[in-house]
Amino acid sequence: MINLLPTDLRQEYVFARRNTQLRRWAFALLFGLVGVGLVTTGGMLYIQRSIDTYSSQVVQAEDSLKQQKLDETRKHSEDITSSLKLVVQVLSREVLFSKLLTQIATVTPPDTSLTDLSISKVQGSLDITAITTDYKSATQLQVNLQDPANKIFSKADIQTISCTANSANPKYPCTVTLKALFSENNPFLFINKTTGTKP
Repeated sequence: MINLLPTDLRQEYVFARRNTQLRRWAFALLFGLVGVGLVTTGGMLYIQRSIDTYSSQVVQAEDSLKQQKLDETRKHSEDITSSLKLVVQVLSREVLFSKLLTQIATVTPPDTSLTDLSISKVQGSLDITAITTDYKSATQLQVNLQDPANKIFSKADIQTISCTANSANPKYPCTVTLKALFSENNPFLFINKTTGTKP
């Protein structure tokens, strides 16, 4: 095919086609740059959001660990406090039997003999069993034990009194069982309740 167009017009067509292609390439490049910019911006925003999320999680984890450590320390402290209270409670009921027996012996009527002493579980009381010649001696023992002047017990209650003719010990046919509650200022406890010190 023979091109009969003038040279100037032909060159204008050639340059017009080239300009169109260049324009297309420029738009494509521009759209490509915009796309890369959008992807980069989106990636940066995602990374920043992830960093903020992980930072928040780290702070929460640190707070949780601190709180757990605080709770653990508080619980340990409460356990120690409870143990100390229990020790003081047990020691406050710890009986100095050597002195107590001597004092009980001094208030026991002459026609009475102690057969058993047993301390109740951390309750500040003592179970006493004795054999006597008669009912009067049994009740006299109860009166003597709870006498405030003796400083042993604040109260002594008779649980049982029984007298049998066929007793194993004919001299002491009666058996009495008493529950005696230690007085507040009993000098025969390891730790005095009011002062908290060893007598």
